[in-house]
Amino acid sequence: MAIKVANNQSLTAITALPSGVSGGAMNLLETQTASSSSTISFTSGIDSTYDEYVFKFFNVHPSSDSNEFQVNFSIDGGSNYNVTKTSTCFEAYHKEDGTNGTLTYAGSDDLAQSTGFQPITRSIGNDNDQAASGTLILYAPSNTTFVKHFIATTNAYIYSDYTFNEFVAGYCNTTSAVNAVQFKMASNNIDSGVIKLYGIS
Repeated sequence: MAIKVANNQSLTAITALPSGVSGGAMNLLETQTASSSSTISFTSGIDSTYDEYVFKFFNVHPSSDSNEFQVNFSIDGGSNYNVTKTSTCFEAYHKEDGTNGTLTYAGSDDLAQSTGFQPITRSIGNDNDQAASGTLILYAPSNTTFVKHFIATTNAYIYSDYTFNEFVAGYCNTTSAVNAVQFKMASNNIDSGVIKLYGIS
């Protein structure tokens, strides 16, 4: 089929990309489902195949009330999750009754050259209808020249009946390849939830 050119010079009727053109596909690499899990770890598939890895998490529900969902990174295949990180965070929130709508810097979730776990949500409630969902992007984890940047965006229904939209960004301050990622609650277990890992081609 010939390529059709519209009057405004836009292309139409393209049914496939040439072999040398990347389509920006999301390639599902792994799915893990929490069930009273202390941690969820991704210890394979994070390598030089892709320059961008995306974690999507769905309805993460803590076993105990008022619990932050957290992430950390590893350079030794998951033997240790203690990569030094610097990060920043801001959040927007609003209460069910229509009060306290606010956009603010969330300095309590910042890290400054810390090996600890990075909070990526506020304190999720554990009522049956309370959970968090969102996305974490890790850039060029196998690069051995530069630090490793990450961005997380989440929304949580927290224990005090607020919606909390959290924005976290930072870098793993290492030139070693990051090859494993672990998620957990600040305390107790992830009662339920699904986390998917994608490579972006």
